[in-house]
Amino acid sequence: MAHEQLHWAASGFAYFRMDTRGQGSDWSVGGTADPVGSTSSIPGFMTRGVLDKSDYYYRRLFTDGVRAIDALIGLDFVDPERIAVCGDSQGGGISLAVGGLDPRVKAVMPDVPFLCDFPRAVQTAVRDPYLEIVRFLAQHREKKAKVFETLSYFDCVNFARQSKATALFSVALMDEVCPPSTVYGAFNACGGEKVIVEYEFNNHEGGQGCQEREQMAWLGALFGVD
Repeated sequence: MAHEQLHWAASGFAYFRMDTRGQGSDWSVGGTADPVGSTSSIPGFMTRGVLDKSDYYYRRLFTDGVRAIDALIGLDFVDPERIAVCGDSQGGGISLAVGGLDPRVKAVMPDVPFLCDFPRAVQTAVRDPYLEIVRFLAQHREKKAKVFETLSYFDCVNFARQSKATALFSVALMDEVCPPSTVYGAFNACGGEKVIVEYEFNNHEGGQGCQEREQMAWLGALFGVD
């Protein structure tokens, strides 16, 4: 809703928030449908279309992120030389993907990012959503190779490696959803200048308002915004 998430605008930045297609009704209202069908999947989004990289849900979501940059560039009050992307959890993964796909992105701020190092994540996470993949493979035992082939195209470690954007990461060292080692996998692979903030005693909530404050100060210094 329009009155939510105003901290960026209040700090003097032009700000666009992307609604993740097909989601919502749990942690947010959600107002954008995903009209594309897919093959059988575990309830959730991690295995939706996972047997075909062209049909995988996150292909559409990452494309939406790049198209959002296209829309922003066309606005006369947006400086195309100072485009940053950010998000927490899934949004952090999307920001890494967009930063790797689109060289117009100059800064990336993934906060406790999801969708990183799938092979390790499914072995170490103790809470959903990565466990959706585990449950899918518990039934589709013969599909493991195909599933991980598809996931490799959407692993944000690979997008981080492609990115030249300056990056500010955060990681929560007690995170049960996005294990810290998977976040460090993306951070270590990141191709541009980078820094990471650790929250030693936090779970997947990460730094919350503390990290937002870090992001605003960091981005203001990087882009020369008072």
